[in-house]
This record gives sequence, structure tokens and C-alpha cells, in this order.
Amino acid sequence: MTGVDESGEGGRGGRRSVVVKTVGLTVAAVLVLGAAAGGLAYWHLNDNIKSVDIDSALGDDRPARGVTTPSASATPLPTGAVNLLVLGSDSRSGAANEELGGGDSSGARSDTAMVVHVEAGRAGATVVSIPRDTLVTRPSCPLPSGGSTAVAYRAMFNSAYAVGGAVCAVKTVEELTGVRMDHYLEIDFSGFAKLVDALGGVTVTTEQDIDDDYSHLKLAAGTHHLDGERALALARTRHGIGDGSDLGRIALQQTLVKALLAQMSSTELLTDPAGLYRVADAVTGSLTTDTGLDSLTELIRFGQSLRGLAADDVRTVTMPVVTAPADPNRVVAKEPAAGKLWRSLR
Repeated sequence: MTGVDESGEGGRGGRRSVVVKTVGLTVAAVLVLGAAAGGLAYWHLNDNIKSVDIDSALGDDRPARGVTTPSASATPLPTGAVNLLVLGSDSRSGAANEELGGGDSSGARSDTAMVVHVEAGRAGATVVSIPRDTLVTRPSCPLPSGGSTAVAYRAMFNSAYAVGGAVCAVKTVEELTGVRMDHYLEIDFSGFAKLVDALGGVTVTTEQDIDDDYSHLKLAAGTHHLDGERALALARTRHGIGDGSDLGRIALQQTLVKALLAQMSSTELLTDPAGLYRVADAVTGSLTTDTGLDSLTELIRFGQSLRGLAADDVRTVTMPVVTAPADPNRVVAKEPAAGKLWRSLR
């Protein structure tokens, strides 16, 4: 089992993959809502956004920040290289998430994890998916209540979020990669489903039948128009496809994200204020960021800095992995390939 390039074109995405996973759907939606960011609507959307002060929690025991050169512009958009950890979480907190996923907030996991590296000048990006089944050394993480978690060896990658939330997820990724995460973005179950519904559903094509008792999704091979709940089930599907590992689900998620971006661009939200607001409300209402991106103004500014990013300059890959020696149902980073990939993003 190895990590794979998901672009299908030598590491460079096709035209439909522009901004694919470049902060996922979040920045794509934030760019659209700039036209409606005024008055009470602005304040409501701004108040929706939750944040975590990751810098204060982790202190200085982290990889070094990248060096940036200030712009000469009076009101410069950011242009330096930047790394983001983007998570799709299966948090069950709140009635909407509980209905979609069951359980409670203590069972939360990071179902989807991507490291997004935007190059200096914002003219190129690399998006690396990390399979949640990857076995890692989970470092000791500070807890909001005080104290810290114990170091855990051969732990599931997505357990970091479960035991220590966003802070531990960031620290675990930095430990795994040696790359400083400058920003953090997370969207939960209900937000994803609401976003799809706000867009009027999404049309996807599957190449094989899907019958997954875990995600409760049954689809015949072919083209389907999915509502938010069924789209979420597709994003969570892994059993009965490929080898049943997280690599198969990552491929499904990429297909789904591309379809959502196509739906977003074809919906003409800029001419539909009500629809625009529903999309913006769905995204910001289930969004958690670090304190550097915790306002609508900051998100829009960051999104605007990515406008020059061409489709052919976005590369999507999966961290190289191999089957774990002691567990055929888990994977570990494949070295030296994984290390070489992470070093290229520092």
C-alpha cells in the first residue's frame, strides 16, 4: 500500500481541481460571501466563527515559522508561504451533529486531514492528505483544563483530535511532518451537510456500487444527485470500496469536493443574495479556526490572496504510506519518501 498522487496528471490538477482542497470548501465559500458582508449579516456571520488560540497553547516548542518578506503596498494582502492544517471533524456535539453522527462530543475524530502548503507569492500550492489510519507517535499535548496528555506510541493519527482537540491535532501534525502549521481550519458534520443543502445538493458519479453499513450509504455505480446527508455519508464511506482503507475514502472525498466546487461555481451565488447568505451561514456556523483567521475580514483577506492561484499550480497528493508491519488494517509513513515530501514544504 503506498501513498498516491491524486491529481491524475503528474501531480498537477486539471482545470476542475482549482482550489481543490486549498482550504477545502471554506475559502471557496468565503470568497463568494464578500459581496454580502455588510450590516447585520456581516456581524451574524462573523459571530458564527469559533476559534482556538493554538499559538498560546503550544508556545515556542514548535517548528520554526517560515520567513516572509513584507509587501510595499499600503494595505498588503499576505504573500508569504503559508501552511494550513484543514480538518473535517466528526464532532457529535450539538443536536445537528448528533443526529448525523450519533454519540457525543467525547467521541470526536478528525475524519479528514489535509496539510495545505501555499508557496511564497501565492502562485502555487501543494495539498497533502494524511490517512486517518496512519500510526504515529502522538506527543504530549496541553489540555484546556490544565495538565497534558501522555505521549502515545503507534497511536491512530485521528486520535490526536479526540484526546486534545485542535491543539493536539496541530501538534501531532507538526511532530509528524516537521512543518509549522501557520493556520488551522475545521468544519464539522452538520456544517458540511448544511453547505451541500444550501447549494441545492451535489451531483457525483461513482465508478462502482457502494453498500456501506457504517456510513449507511447505498449507491449503484453511476451519476447521482445527493442531498447534504447523503453527501456526508459518501465523504465518510470507506468499507466495500477499494481495499477498505482510508485511501479509498480519500479518493471519494476528492471526487466530492470537485463536484461541490463545480456546483458552487454554477449556482451564480453572486446574483442570489438569499442563496449566498445560506451558504455563508452554513460554512461559518460550523467553522473553527485559529485566532489568526477568526473573523470574516481575515478569512476574506486570506481568500483574496489566493485569487492568483492557477489550477495547474495546485498539486494534490497523499502522504506516502505502507501497511503497518504489526497491523494490516493500519498504515505508517513510507520513508524516505514521506520525509522528502514534508521537507519540500518547509
